[in-house]
Amino acid sequence: MNVTLAAPKDRRDHPPEPRPDDEPRPAAARRVGVIDRLALHLGVALITWSRRPHRARLLASAELRARQQLRRERVALARARTEQNYPRLIIR
Repeated sequence: MNVTLAAPKDRRDHPPEPRPDDEPRPAAARRVGVIDRLALHLGVALITWSRRPHRARLLASAELRARQQLRRERVALARARTEQNYPRLIIR
């Protein structure tokens, strides 16, 4: 085994220089085409359309509307009651 595998001591190119053919080439600027823009707008429109409020949610049943109205009245009554119990020193 007469072959030396290590580099000779007089080499001074450490770290090794990259070869010119290994260097990354600047990529050409990509332009967005009309079809790409159209597809993007269509996708956004479909997403916003699919997340719209449904008609069933907007049209609440009469029972649900009555319960909500009663709840609002109870909250207003409770607020009025607590305001009556405030000390008279507080300026309203």
